Amino acid sequence: MTAKPIITAQPLWDPVHTMKAVEWHGSEDVRVVIRERPTVTQPGDALVKITSTTICGSDLHMYHNEFNYMKKGDILGHECMGFVTAVGSDVKDLKVGDRVVVSAVIAEGNCDYCKKGQVSLCDYTNPSEDMKKLYGHKIAGIFGYSHLTGGFPGGQAEYIRVPLADVNCLKIPDSLKDDSVLFLSDIVCTGWHACELGKVKEGQTVAIWGCGPVGLMAAAWAKFRGAKRIISIDCIPHRLGIARGIVGVETVNFEEKDVIKTLLELVPEGFDACLDCVGFRYAKTVLHKIQRAVKLEGDAPDVLKEAIICCKKGGHLSIIGDYFMTANNFPIGAMMEKGLKVRGSQVFVQKYWKELLGYIEKGAFDPTFVITHYLPFSQADVGYRMFDEKEDNCIKLVLKTDMKGAE
Repeated sequence: MTAKPIITAQPLWDPVHTMKAVEWHGSEDVRVVIRERPTVTQPGDALVKITSTTICGSDLHMYHNEFNYMKKGDILGHECMGFVTAVGSDVKDLKVGDRVVVSAVIAEGNCDYCKKGQVSLCDYTNPSEDMKKLYGHKIAGIFGYSHLTGGFPGGQAEYIRVPLADVNCLKIPDSLKDDSVLFLSDIVCTGWHACELGKVKEGQTVAIWGCGPVGLMAAAWAKFRGAKRIISIDCIPHRLGIARGIVGVETVNFEEKDVIKTLLELVPEGFDACLDCVGFRYAKTVLHKIQRAVKLEGDAPDVLKEAIICCKKGGHLSIIGDYFMTANNFPIGAMMEKGLKVRGSQVFVQKYWKELLGYIEKGAFDPTFVITHYLPFSQADVGYRMFDEKEDNCIKLVLKTDMKGAE
């Protein structure tokens, strides 16, 4: 029987060497600060010098302090890549100088869930007892994603300590630029995950809620997988334009048309797969805006209601937009009576990333179409505001550090 690994969320900090990092200090208060650098703390660790990182839509949950599991000084971020600068004694597959993508999800690799590829359900990498109380069980640890998922310092920094690095780092060939592979840490795999949970395949009809980075990636993968008709729903003209013009799918602007009425006119029998790439923060109806504002519910189910109504009988509902707490007025009757197959989870990064890297290497898939902005890492606080307020049609913003190669 394999011994349960000991996972330490907080690294030991080097008091001599410093780095820049993005710290959380409260609602809409993130700061680029100089602080101690993490060190190799356990035998399975690697220390990675970050060359590129990003701001993700789910980082905005912390930015807006949507739940009470953040602490001042927490380092944010979970999409990053760079060079290995140090490894622990148990690391076998990596060496100093290797160029790697770091998985957003921290997996152990040997528990029953990891062996099935369900790495975000890992038994061992999340020390949070609060999650166990809320959900009955704990999912995996996630970098920079609050203490509900372990309190691991994130990847919006010049250095990150990666526990169990052989499982949580993917070596990248030098022939590929950062921009082409960076999103293997999260959204490339998450868009694929949406299609996997929705069983999207050739000849199907697919409706996708959200034209943010994940929704656009899901639409691109649905097209890659051969879906015959794909319709994306959003309200931001620039995003809808990318969905139509670059991805090549149909779109519906929910501020101009009733979503349920329009989708069921276009596909009267309902969609084979409905993918929710939006999540809990985006209430659309007055009822749920009020209920969220006065804390009568945590999560707004408006998008889920539309997806359930528009899904065909016996169809697939894929939920990869984040939901954390509870929702009122959920259409459980329609979901049950229509016999829908409902699946959701955080992304199974390590299950997919080697396959998806192969598509990128061969030129069969290019994820860089979602990138709209670049900023130097020192302006990450500006980047958060731009991304949150969608300034200058910002969809996906990449932060570049000054880090070059391994030490």
